[in-house]
Amino acid sequence: MKAIWNDTVIAESDATILIEGNHYFPFDSINTQFFHKSTHTSTCGWKGLASYYTVNVNGKENTNAAWVYQTPKEAAVEIKEYVAFWQGITVTD
Repeated sequence: MKAIWNDTVIAESDATILIEGNHYFPFDSINTQFFHKSTHTSTCGWKGLASYYTVNVNGKENTNAAWVYQTPKEAAVEIKEYVAFWQGITVTD
């Protein structure tokens, strides 16, 4: 699977986990040069607290476009430190 933003592959992995229609990429599969930690968080009832990243590629910024559960609840332990995307980031195989 590949995550693409602004015509650039920002993550690529053969080991994504599909949950609720979102592909979660292992953290080591993202190209960290494009990711900047955000102060934004959200809470999922069964997954726990999500932290966000802003994605910046070639001067184009996508605020809070990636999220990660660094310490998920027990039910979501399989996606610990896996990154998912939204807000126009294309995920394709």
